[in-house]
Amino acid sequence: MQINFLDSSTLHRGDLDFSPFEKYGSLTFHDTTSPYQILDHAAGAEVVVTNKVPFSADTLAQLPDLKLILIAATGFNHIDLEAAKERGIPVCNVAGYSTSAVAQHVFALLLNLVTSANRYGAEIQTWHQSPIFTHLDHPVTELADKTLGIVGLGETGSAVARIAEAFGLSVQALAREGATSTSRNRVGKEEFFATSDIISLHCPLNPETEKLINAEPLGLMKPTALLINTGRGALIDEPALAKALHEDQIAGAGLDVLSVEPPSLENPLLSPELRAKNLLITPHTAWTAIEARQRLLDGLLGNLEAWLNGEPDNQVN
Repeated sequence: MQINFLDSSTLHRGDLDFSPFEKYGSLTFHDTTSPYQILDHAAGAEVVVTNKVPFSADTLAQLPDLKLILIAATGFNHIDLEAAKERGIPVCNVAGYSTSAVAQHVFALLLNLVTSANRYGAEIQTWHQSPIFTHLDHPVTELADKTLGIVGLGETGSAVARIAEAFGLSVQALAREGATSTSRNRVGKEEFFATSDIISLHCPLNPETEKLINAEPLGLMKPTALLINTGRGALIDEPALAKALHEDQIAGAGLDVLSVEPPSLENPLLSPELRAKNLLITPHTAWTAIEARQRLLDGLLGNLEAWLNGEPDNQVN
């Protein structure tokens, strides 16, 4: 069996062992695959592994040997699921592998925002010039006794809530229409945005949540509030957030995702002026802990073995 990994550089940096796949066939790695290379890189493969390489109905029709698509991620909106189903090709993803890594990244961003540790650390070479033993140039606040608002109380959102409580934060969740769970304090939209000191996004991206954070909720937020997004970039109206930061409507934001990745330099959130506005951006690295990537690799192998046993697992189509 031929197994082709089409964008292995999204998962593998030389610190993972792919040899367990070798007992099932020949494994070919492609660091990246552009849209123009898909047919060439996937040719002859019965199984393809992909993180972000798209598969349209037309592409699938030109790959007669393909029998299984393994997604090295949770999201699957880059695959034409209906076309794959019509051709009898299961599409299997891996969910939940990065929960701990993403939850800790939320607090890495948040702690930098409230302690200014990243700013002070960048200025260490000037410490010797200080007339006093310390610096008071950047704001520092405490998390204790503040309110964290979570949008999306799934696995990751719930993990963030547990950590938040250990920091002495109160937790509330944005109520969804028709939601019946009472496991957390759920409040309506206006109250949620007006009373949260920190808002962290963990909901899926869909037509209802796209640009959920726009001028309206940003206008409801406290001027001292912080926004954290480790979910999906398109949950935020980026020009609206840039405007809110420029105008000091909110106190800062920590983002691990943007609407287009890698971003264009035209993205308003990459404006140099915003670096002084307490905006911290990391390049979609929240999920990349080696433990998380190992769980992802184990999940891929488990999905392959289940399919070979005639019982595809984690099938999304």
